[in-house]
Amino acid sequence: MRKDVINQINMIKELGSINKSEIARRLGCNRRTVDRYLKSDSTTRKKREYVSILENYKSIIIDKVDNYGVSSMAIFKFIQQKGYDGGYLTVNNFVKQHKNDQIKKATIRFETTPGLQAQVDWKESVIMVNKYGEAFEINIFLIVLGYSRLKFIKLTSNKTQKVLFECMFESFRYFKGIPRQILFDNMSTVVDRNNSTYKNVSLNKVFKAFCEDAGFEPILCRPYRAQTKGKIETVAKLMDRLKVYNEEFETFEDLDKIIKEFNNDINNEISQGTNEKPIFRFEKEKEYLRPLPPIDCLLSYFHHEKEYKVSRESMISYKGQKYSVATRLIGCYVTVQETEDLINIYYTEDLVVCHKKSDKFLNYKIEHAHEILKSDAMRHCTDKDISDFIEKNLRNMDMILN
Repeated sequence: MRKDVINQINMIKELGSINKSEIARRLGCNRRTVDRYLKSDSTTRKKREYVSILENYKSIIIDKVDNYGVSSMAIFKFIQQKGYDGGYLTVNNFVKQHKNDQIKKATIRFETTPGLQAQVDWKESVIMVNKYGEAFEINIFLIVLGYSRLKFIKLTSNKTQKVLFECMFESFRYFKGIPRQILFDNMSTVVDRNNSTYKNVSLNKVFKAFCEDAGFEPILCRPYRAQTKGKIETVAKLMDRLKVYNEEFETFEDLDKIIKEFNNDINNEISQGTNEKPIFRFEKEKEYLRPLPPIDCLLSYFHHEKEYKVSRESMISYKGQKYSVATRLIGCYVTVQETEDLINIYYTEDLVVCHKKSDKFLNYKIEHAHEILKSDAMRHCTDKDISDFIEKNLRNMDMILN
């Protein structure tokens, strides 16, 4: 088709007068050529329509991806059995494009109203090294309020369901209230894996009961919806700043203090999401949080004795003081039961040492002091020399020997 003929005809049509001979003379073509263009209505020629080779299989593909999380290769093999004769890349590209489209639809930014929502996550298996080169594998519980961006973080040694409940309980006390909804990943402590499918996720019965007693609605992160947890993902990235404290602490308790101070710091920094400090914005949000339920209602879900790690000094820190245990327990976790006059220390269920209460910072059993000196500073000395050293020197220091 000659574009000059089409353009000229269109111009003349707009003027409302058509002279075929004049058009032919101007364009240097035969009058019958102009007549043929007019009769075929070439000026409104339609574009060719293309039909995708996947057209008859798109609904199947979308169903398998959205509802069952099926891979591109599995779908390719499946629709081949139904007559598809195209290539794998065509299928894979369609699946990728579909997922990207769904993610874009799911990640439209929205701001939650005060008191409506919080988001929970874990920073898992973080390795921190203390001053002595000892590696600590830790986990950090994270929760952030959607409106104010106020955060609560807690150091833990594991991620069991009881630990999750304890962390959430402490966060509620920190916030002095509870949001109406809390968003979670499909973590094993939340989801009943045996009764869940990709399409229908079932909550763990104990977790569901905890939510009901606490008074909030649990929301699970759906497929393609990971970005809706952007607020908590931002907090998780902040945890990388803790790396600077490698070789700057001694015990698990020291690291716990660092985490608490860091929590306070980030709540007093301007949030990029709101351009305000979370601690100031929280002043408005706290009025909309639900009141705390009776403490005993939630304590039953996680209550257990606190564990204390025995340091390289063969001591534990308890209420700002240190108490000795046998050197064989270095690196182990023990529990403490306190009476009116005594500090009783247990390993598993066995009582391993009983200390008298005192106002001194260091509290040693003589046999423990002897063991500690024998294993390190005075390893080449006789037992008598070590006993004499303890009697002459250690009793004069700010400590209790018993």
